[in-house]
Amino acid sequence: MTPRGETSMVPPPEFESYYGRQIIKTPTWKTPDVPLYLFLGGMGGASAVLAEVAASSGRPDLERVARVTAAGSAALGTVALVHDLGRPERFLNMLRVLKPTSPLSVGSFILAPFASLSGAAAASFLTGRLPRLGRLAGVGAAALGPPLATYTGALLANTAVPAWHEAHRELPFIFAGSGAAAAGGMAMVFSPCAQAGPARRMVLMGAAMEIVGAERLLDRIGLVGEPYRTGRPGRLMSVSRSLTAVAAGATLVLGRRSRAVSALAGAACVGASVLTRFGIFEAGLASARDPKYTVVPQKERIAARERAAVGR
Repeated sequence: MTPRGETSMVPPPEFESYYGRQIIKTPTWKTPDVPLYLFLGGMGGASAVLAEVAASSGRPDLERVARVTAAGSAALGTVALVHDLGRPERFLNMLRVLKPTSPLSVGSFILAPFASLSGAAAASFLTGRLPRLGRLAGVGAAALGPPLATYTGALLANTAVPAWHEAHRELPFIFAGSGAAAAGGMAMVFSPCAQAGPARRMVLMGAAMEIVGAERLLDRIGLVGEPYRTGRPGRLMSVSRSLTAVAAGATLVLGRRSRAVSALAGAACVGASVLTRFGIFEAGLASARDPKYTVVPQKERIAARERAAVGR
């Protein structure tokens, strides 16, 4: 930047990619391992919270489903993560040092105790042994549930991938809402209507949070949000929002009275949550491959700083 009244002898920089090639490297995370890990973390974390709500309100059938879902999701999510890493010792190495500035490091320290606590709570409930310790483990899993459901949004946003990074405000809310809808939906599939009240409320709350967050994302980030609207990621996101909205409406109108509708709506919520994770994941990969999603926002930020400097 030059003082006022002076002309720079150096032309302004042009941020163009070399022959249209990629500017940033496409993430090497595997599909379907990572999208499934994102989904299972969200559903498992929310299920742990739902299990404690069920336990506190005397709903044993709902508690059983939620505890098994939380423990099963944690176990399968760990398998998916280890498979993506390639070797189990790589996951263990991440537990050697806690790095508060690294979402992946923090997430590993959330996942490991959550898996142990949710597994212990489920085993205690199913066998009837050590009920006090089992309940205490369930409380611990419930405390770790919300961070587990949302940290993956922060993990994606902490990368240089444009579609993820620019959506850093909305991704944790979308992941939290999607995870809650999936957890409530899974409980609706396998629980009687008389005990599924908390699950229905979780579905409605999660669906609203996910839909509002997704719409806010598309409205706010402009050009970088294009991969969320076009191609395969756009189709996945569109189908997910439609499924979520229809399932939430069916839950609100008939979920309490019809076991069949409750189960179908719950299954739709679970499916929609899976599609959301795959849609967001693939949108990020698409934005990394196309240099315009890196170049254009950079130019816009530079132009905005120059306008602000002139206006001083």
